[in-house]
This record gives sequence, structure tokens and C-alpha cells, in this order.
Amino acid sequence: MKIKSIDVRVLKVPLEKEYSAGGRSVGANWHVMAEVTTEDGVVGFGYIVALNHMFIGTVAAATRELAPLLIGMSVAEPEAAWRKLAKAGDWVGPGGLLHYAIAPLDIAIWDAFGKTLNLPVSKMLGGMRDRLPVYASDGFWYSLSLDELAESAKRAADAGFRAVKLRVGNEITPEGEVGRVNAVRDAVGDGVSIMVDATETWTLTRAIRTGKALQDAGVIWIEDPVSHTDVVSMARVTEALDVPVATGEHLYQIADFTRLLEARGTGVALIDLGRIGGITPWRHVASMAHGFGVQVGGHVLPEIHVHLLTAVPNARVVEYVPRSSRLLRAMPELADGALVVPPGGGFGLELDQDAVRRFSV
Repeated sequence: MKIKSIDVRVLKVPLEKEYSAGGRSVGANWHVMAEVTTEDGVVGFGYIVALNHMFIGTVAAATRELAPLLIGMSVAEPEAAWRKLAKAGDWVGPGGLLHYAIAPLDIAIWDAFGKTLNLPVSKMLGGMRDRLPVYASDGFWYSLSLDELAESAKRAADAGFRAVKLRVGNEITPEGEVGRVNAVRDAVGDGVSIMVDATETWTLTRAIRTGKALQDAGVIWIEDPVSHTDVVSMARVTEALDVPVATGEHLYQIADFTRLLEARGTGVALIDLGRIGGITPWRHVASMAHGFGVQVGGHVLPEIHVHLLTAVPNARVVEYVPRSSRLLRAMPELADGALVVPPGGGFGLELDQDAVRRFSV
């Protein structure tokens, strides 16, 4: 089980279709990937994803500098490995660059650990279930017209998704936001749930007013209505609305989630694998949220999050944003509105090595 070698690379994975996010056009997703090889010949892999190339080389360089610290350690001790990496880089952490640099290594260790035991990571972390409801999250951007939004929702429903999440926050009035929801509802009918993500665009007053209009329109959750740094306002929105407020994907530390949960600032805590630093700290946040009676969700990377979320009792749903699908032989199966944990050890995923070589930078 001892780690013999680690390879780190940067990949630029082109998208089939560009989209607009955060005021910029996105035509590719950038990955920092780590492959951990044990003395027994087991290879585990992990990666983080970014929308553009800014600092991606810096993250990869940091991951490469940290990697030698793991040589000789066992993949059966991911907690010890994570603490060793975090301590070595604590002068640039906690959070930020350090967590992004640790995450590919931590994820790869868990994959190798699972493959060594021939157990899915989902079962290693708790094995609560083998599938979880999933929602489509790609193809619902601000830039889409109402007709385009409706067409995207219809495609998702036809593909088997029973929930979709659209971006809101760019309309002048609450009625304008409701109009986007209604366009999707008309396209998919009552059998598909609708969620919205305001991407931190509203003031407190606007968030409560628009949130109430959207919940009356039938949405089942409202994500990031105000800035993640304003925990007090997030708590006030959560208290004012009947539907859950989902937030947390921008938080880097367990302590950040502690403050959010203590303030009762969320109904669904969203945990980003890159920002939190990988699977090892992810599970600590999920356990803490469970103690507060709060559900959890992930942010992107559905092929990995399906393992984490099916392992814990307080998971709600998996976000389906297949930004890494072109690197894999196959994504996890979508069945009856749920994402299914793949069989096999580790993540049950196989890299398409030709694609990895082709997209390596």
C-alpha cells in the first residue's frame, strides 16, 4: 500500500460548446491531475477543475512540490497524509492555493486506497446507499434566452433528469426572474423540479423579495442569494424563506462552515472538493452539518461526489456538471433520475489514456 511515485499534470479539456459564466466566455476546463502509484502497482487518480488557466500552473507547481512528501506513506492513511501536506504548506494556507494543491493528491490517495481493498470509496466512507437523486446544472446560463433555456431544460428532461438548476440574478425585477422559471416549467411540466442559483448577485432586501417570488413559483431551493462572506444576511434570508437556501461552495475551511452552520445560514451546505482540500476534510464538514441537522451537496465533479454523497446520511442531491467526462471511459450511470455509484474499487472510473495524453499541456 506504500506510495512509490506520483505524477502531476495539467490538462486543457475543450468543451463541445462555449458558454458564458461570470462575465467571461468559457471554451475549456482546466484540470490539475495527480496519479499515485503504489509499490503494489495500484494507480489512483484525482483532479480539480478550473474554468480558466489563471493560476492553474501555480496550483500544479504546488502539487508537484508537495507530492514527494507522500513517498513511502501508505494509501491506507489519508488523514495522516493530508495533515502532513497541510503542515508543510501552512505558510500559504489554510485554504486558498494550499487546499487546491492538496486536493488532487488526497483524491488520488482515496482512489488508490479503494482499489487496493477492491471497495468503492462510497462504501469506505459509510455506504449509506448506492445512488442519489441528480440534477442537471450545465446549459442553464444567464446568457440564454427564454426559448434557449426552455430547450435546454427539455433536453435534460428527455435525458432522464428529474431536476434542473438555472442561473438567475441578471433580471431587473423579481418578475423577470420568475419568468425564467416559468419558461422552464412550461417546457418540462410538473415532473421536473426546478432549482435556482443567484450566484451571490442580490442584496439582502432583494434576496428576500425575489426569493419569496421564486418559492411561490415553485422552486425547491435557492442557491447563493447573497455574498458568502455575509453570513448574517445569509441567515436572515434562510429564516425568511420556506425553501432551503443552499450555499458553501466558496468556503475553504472547516471553520468557515462552522460559522455558517452556527449562524443557521444554510439549509443545504455545498462543499467544493478543491476549495476544502479534498475528500478527507470534505467528510468532516459533512459530519458537522449532520450534527446541525443540515443536508449537504457537492459542487461539480459528479463522478467523485456520487461516492461522497451516497456515503453520508444527510446528502440531498448530486450536481451533474460533467466537466471531466472527456477524460473518462464512462461517467457514472444515470438511472431513474439518480446517479449510481459505479462498481469496482476506488471511484470505479477508468481514464481514457489517449484523451489524457491529447489534452495534457
